[in-house]
Amino acid sequence: MRLRKKHFAIPEMKENPYVIFDGKKYKGKWKDVFGNDNDIYLEIGAGKGTFTATSALENSNINYIMIEMETNAFIYATRKILDYNLKNVIALPINAKDILEYFGEDEVSRIYINFCNPWPKLKHQKRRLTYPDFLEKYRIILKEGSQIYLKTDHKEFFEDSLKYFQEQKFVGLISDFNMKEEDYPLNIETEYEKKWRAENKPICLGVFEKYS
Repeated sequence: MRLRKKHFAIPEMKENPYVIFDGKKYKGKWKDVFGNDNDIYLEIGAGKGTFTATSALENSNINYIMIEMETNAFIYATRKILDYNLKNVIALPINAKDILEYFGEDEVSRIYINFCNPWPKLKHQKRRLTYPDFLEKYRIILKEGSQIYLKTDHKEFFEDSLKYFQEQKFVGLISDFNMKEEDYPLNIETEYEKKWRAENKPICLGVFEKYS
């Protein structure tokens, strides 16, 4: 279900110093924006930002950048940056298809894709965030030996994604079709993950590594 359009979202986000609308000028320079040389972790499709906010609180030595094009949801993510006083988080309200306009080669140390739209219809599958066209772009911005973490509740999408990663020569480290909480003690849950676990719905986890 679509969120009702929030007309206050963009004006409020423009007042937030951690939300960057003109991020293209920082391509290859994000460490200068953060003011340190810490690794940069990227969450693509961050939604309301619970995952990145929690991760950033627990890992102050990591820089996080959230990407989300749906401002109706993203406004809540950007509020969390201020509410939790997160100095190591930046929000980019952009479309992931344009990611190469915002990040330089080997600039990112990890990518998270959590419960993205599975686009099950064949005619829409090119929109998937794991489709080969996207993976080619991620490969460019990822450092050698860095990983992409994928979580989803959609089995068919996960199966297709495993094929996409293999086609793009990523090394599969984990492909778990029913991840158990006790097996991943460091796992940080998203809003969707908490919901699906409460309904005993299986969660799929994939971890894929970039090698030339």
